[in-house]
Amino acid sequence: MAEVAFWQGNKAIAMGAIAGGCTFFSGYPITPSSEIAETLAEELPKIGGRFIQMEDEIGGIAAAIGASIAGRKAMTATSGPGFSLKQENLGLAYMAEIPLVVVDIMRGGPSTGLPTRVSQQDVMQARWGTHGDHATIAYAPSSVQECFELTIAAFNASERFRQPVIILGDEVVGHTREKIVIPDAGSYQVVNRKRPAVNPDDFVPYKPDLSDDIPPMASFGDGYRWHVTGLTHDDWGFPTDEPSEIETKIKRLVRKVNRFREDIVRYEVFYGEDAKVLIVSYGSVARSSLRAVREARQKGFKVGHFRPITLWPFPDEELQGLASQVDVVIVPELNCGQMLLEVERAVNGKAPVVGKSLVNGELFQPSDILSAIEEVA
Repeated sequence: MAEVAFWQGNKAIAMGAIAGGCTFFSGYPITPSSEIAETLAEELPKIGGRFIQMEDEIGGIAAAIGASIAGRKAMTATSGPGFSLKQENLGLAYMAEIPLVVVDIMRGGPSTGLPTRVSQQDVMQARWGTHGDHATIAYAPSSVQECFELTIAAFNASERFRQPVIILGDEVVGHTREKIVIPDAGSYQVVNRKRPAVNPDDFVPYKPDLSDDIPPMASFGDGYRWHVTGLTHDDWGFPTDEPSEIETKIKRLVRKVNRFREDIVRYEVFYGEDAKVLIVSYGSVARSSLRAVREARQKGFKVGHFRPITLWPFPDEELQGLASQVDVVIVPELNCGQMLLEVERAVNGKAPVVGKSLVNGELFQPSDILSAIEEVA
């Protein structure tokens, strides 16, 4: 039976990880994500899982990568400065195709920035923080319920596509406490990584299945031998300088996600059928935006709201379809416009796009967004 609880967003992420099959967490305390580690330190041992606090953020993601290679579903969690420190190993996980969930509860930056205040300043770091070409999957919850559900989705996507998946929360969502309905364990899908179907002697570690571009993954200790490296490698996992093998590898890293875009992309639309003004926002800002949209409609303004739930891949095709019927698009963000250009690209000139930034550590008030609506309507 489903249960009703009153949880903090960070706790919901931790419990969603367990629901998604996580049995290993490694990380380092950092505001405003520390409650995730605190919860898992208490809960993982109850199910035979392992929690380890490492010496720093680099060790946190390195240990999680190692656990995943050994067959565990693994997660690490952090905030902006720690997310920066994890980027090199994040790139290793993309190149070596290691399933992993990385949680970033965003705070103000750059550098130490604003440890206890809200921001959305890691949007582009999530997409391009580690160097090189790769496909990014990143979810942005806006409620405690979604913190739980999207963490399960992140583990499923990580296991299916054999790569890191990012949860981009923010301080307000992470520290909000509200009602959550905890579903029965058998009522949602849990995906496990694809395992080899051949004998160890016939195993080619990075030979992908043509049906999905994803190679089966053996665990260390299963009797299958494979080589793990951050160097660009061939199907055997060994470094290569052969141009055709290099191109094949990199293009497959991107293609294995992009070809299943429709399975990944999530978004939500409110009042889109007659909207002439469209608000595009995500995370905690979406909560203020939706309140402003409802107040504006009570005043007679035809306003709608589009919320990307996956920031990456960005739901550009879906947004473009809405943009063709509106007069203006407003993008309120807790940064200096990191998603603004992405929205402009998606809208593709069909309507003017107006950005509204807030970077003082405060949350957008509905009145701030209502004022922006009244200015353009």
